[in-house]
Amino acid sequence: MIMGLAISLIGVGPASAHQPVTLTAADSRPSRGPVLMDGTVSFAVYANVRGSETRGFRVRMRAGQRLDIQLLIPDRAPANQLKSRDLPEIVVMDPAGRRTTMPITERTPFYEPYSGTSFLYLARTSTTAIAGTYMVWVKSRSATPVDAVVAVGYREVPGVVRP
Repeated sequence: MIMGLAISLIGVGPASAHQPVTLTAADSRPSRGPVLMDGTVSFAVYANVRGSETRGFRVRMRAGQRLDIQLLIPDRAPANQLKSRDLPEIVVMDPAGRRTTMPITERTPFYEPYSGTSFLYLARTSTTAIAGTYMVWVKSRSATPVDAVVAVGYREVPGVVRP
């Protein structure tokens, strides 16, 4: 269960043209991070984390929409050699306040041709949203810096990001 709803770990891949959003140290928690105004729009949220660092952002959803979230890392050392317990953790809190940690269940290769980057999927989820704003944390679990990519959404249309 994620956010109080049944989920399925499915093969929804990030689309080829996710809109980039970069989190910085100023985005240390979701309330300080950007808001993706429509969580069905395809976004790639980039966060470099290490040590005890946390980054956060928010995602707005309407009731009944499909919420897709995926965690990827570039397939390169040293991050791709870390044990699952040392890779970044994604925590999602739904508008009702239910928190779920996305389990790292895979290391599936994905090649993104536009940037020429090879990634590894670590976790994926798709669920039916409830109305409101979801909070998403990207938490480091290692002293090793890791470039985490959180893919959100599935529709390849222009999206709005608010501070």
